[in-house]
Amino acid sequence: MRYALGVEYDGSAYCGWQRQPDRLSIQEALESALSGIACESVEAIAAGRTDRGVHACSQVIHFDTLAQRPLSAWVRGVNALLPTSIAVLWAHRVPEEFHARFSAHSRSYQYLLLNHPVRTALMAGKMGWYHHQLDLEQMRQGAQFLLGRQDFSAFRAAECQAKTPLKTLFQVEVAQDSPVFKFSFTADAFLQHMVRNMVGALVSIGAGREEPSWIQELLRSRNRTFAAPTFSPDGLYLTGVGYEAHWQLPQHTSRCDGSILKPDVR
Repeated sequence: MRYALGVEYDGSAYCGWQRQPDRLSIQEALESALSGIACESVEAIAAGRTDRGVHACSQVIHFDTLAQRPLSAWVRGVNALLPTSIAVLWAHRVPEEFHARFSAHSRSYQYLLLNHPVRTALMAGKMGWYHHQLDLEQMRQGAQFLLGRQDFSAFRAAECQAKTPLKTLFQVEVAQDSPVFKFSFTADAFLQHMVRNMVGALVSIGAGREEPSWIQELLRSRNRTFAAPTFSPDGLYLTGVGYEAHWQLPQHTSRCDGSILKPDVR
């Protein structure tokens, strides 16, 4: 039997989704809890492998098991065995053909950035920080150059193992709820560090160091060394994974919201 789960997590204390020797991962914690309920070894497959320190409001995983349990066991039962930084939101029985990663047609991420002269303590790890004033309209203009099917080599980590740098960015939005900027991206898939590198480039534009058309130059160059430094993972959230309706996965509204996380700074 195959099940899909919706999962959220605070990635601050983890090396990322993927299991690694001698490091605590989201995958390891989930597999341990799932195996405890199934009374057998369980392997969890995720829609996207989030990096160290990256959070998720709506990750989707699947796993196979011979154990027959009610759906509530895969939610409340598993949550009872998980650390408080990870929670299962829903569980759904799916056909054997369903695959959390390969059946997905889109992924969405948001980056929350505090733009204030002084860093936050209460929201440390939950949002990025930039101390110089940023220009919203300039960043919005630059973001439009990212849309469409493009070679994102200039925004790709050197260690990225993706077979191709060609990705399709369906949606990009930059919004401000002072003093927090929210960068939203939806694509068919993302390269390693791609979102953090796009945010870094947009911040360089917002700070006045580059013009909006610089994004176009970076894309044409296909050279990572010409772009801005990779931004911190602290403010990055996986906010949604898109699937065709015939899989009948539960509809879940992301609980990531910059207004909820916005610190009271003056």
